[in-house]
Amino acid sequence: MAVTGESEQQIKQVTAYRGRPPVTVRRGTGAPFGWWPAVCIALVAAIDRIEYNLLAGALPTIQEEFGFSDSQGGAIATAGAIAAIVLLLPAGRLADTGKRTWTVSAIVAVWALLTVGTGLAGTYATLFAVRVLLGAAGQLYNPPASSLLGDLYPGPGRARAYGYERMAYFAGLPIGVIAGGALAQTVGWRTGFFLVAVPGVIIALLMLTVREPVRGVGDSLSRWYNDTTATVAAADTTATADTPAVAAPVVPMRAQLVTLLRIRTLRSVIIGLSILFFGLGGLFFWMPSFYAREFGLPEASAAAVGGGAGLVGIVAGILAGSWLGDRDHSRRVAIGGWSLLFGTVFLAGAVSVPVLVPQAICFTLANVGFAGAIANLTAANADVVAASRRGLGFAVLQMLVTLGGALGPWLIGIASDSTGSLRLAYTVVLIPLVIGSLIVLGGQRTYPADAAAALDATPNNP
Repeated sequence: MAVTGESEQQIKQVTAYRGRPPVTVRRGTGAPFGWWPAVCIALVAAIDRIEYNLLAGALPTIQEEFGFSDSQGGAIATAGAIAAIVLLLPAGRLADTGKRTWTVSAIVAVWALLTVGTGLAGTYATLFAVRVLLGAAGQLYNPPASSLLGDLYPGPGRARAYGYERMAYFAGLPIGVIAGGALAQTVGWRTGFFLVAVPGVIIALLMLTVREPVRGVGDSLSRWYNDTTATVAAADTTATADTPAVAAPVVPMRAQLVTLLRIRTLRSVIIGLSILFFGLGGLFFWMPSFYAREFGLPEASAAAVGGGAGLVGIVAGILAGSWLGDRDHSRRVAIGGWSLLFGTVFLAGAVSVPVLVPQAICFTLANVGFAGAIANLTAANADVVAASRRGLGFAVLQMLVTLGGALGPWLIGIASDSTGSLRLAYTVVLIPLVIGSLIVLGGQRTYPADAAAALDATPNNP
């Protein structure tokens, strides 16, 4: 296709999918291949958390039938998180070498089978085993899905793409709890799990409609977007159909991990998000109990206030943070750091305010800040890792944030037992969150150079 004048600067033919005709892309487009892949991945994240948290909503009914204790119930979630941590690095390696769309689809199909297995469980031991497998599988979609988003969405749309996935993930937490309780009361907890397996199968099939992109195409487009002075010659506007994908070097995983952790911005982002998930894990687990104990709310009302405030804050924070991060993506890490600090300040208000309405407002605003940080720091994680290692990069991130999320409820529970007050126990997360904010803000100094190095490591396939 011959182009001249302004169109020569603004339009490019890109080989986005192997064996298919090039796609016309206009410079600066945030979603050059459409938003459908991001929608499918967001649905995957949502059904993952909804299904996983059905157990929490139905737990009283299941405990009554099987007769196990609270500590045995809590052990299910902890064991599932540990199993996920063990499997995440191999999943990241697979994400850098295998067909990611098929991998995600297969993982969701396995969830659906394990969901049915939950409904069929006849003993606590069987329930425990099935849910541990589900907890392990639940995190495995993240490395291949995050790698896909990095390839399909260049700089101007990257925070929105990752933000939608994170919004769906966290929205699934309260939705799953509410659905689990409602289904247990109306159709029985076993039937509830059978019913939720159906959308899992549908979403697994939807993932097969997402085409596997050439690795590195998103980074190549980001490089082109940033190079505002370059003229795209007519001979260069169409990539050849046999353009090779960016292949991950065949090197030991340990060597790849060492290389990844030398990226200074990546270290800042991982530390910040791990501390943030530590705080969020504790907040979401204990906030209904906080409202029940500190304000005397009934159990259902306490869950509704805590879950509702969290959901509103997360949705608003993801939308606002994604918009800010894509509007000025060169300052994505700084926006994430300030958002994290904003959330920490309002969390301190939520802990200290003794009146329900202003307390709930502070808690909502805390979640706005935390969600804005998640959107930008997740996108920044993709920005500073080369396309050939992005799956492993997200596996490392997900491994540590999963660990942080698992430790948060436990440590706040210990602090509550020690002090006799959940209000005092919540102060456990404030100091780490402040430290995490400062570490993330320091990462802005290295972000431009690390992001540029990641782009340079990706061949200019398109």
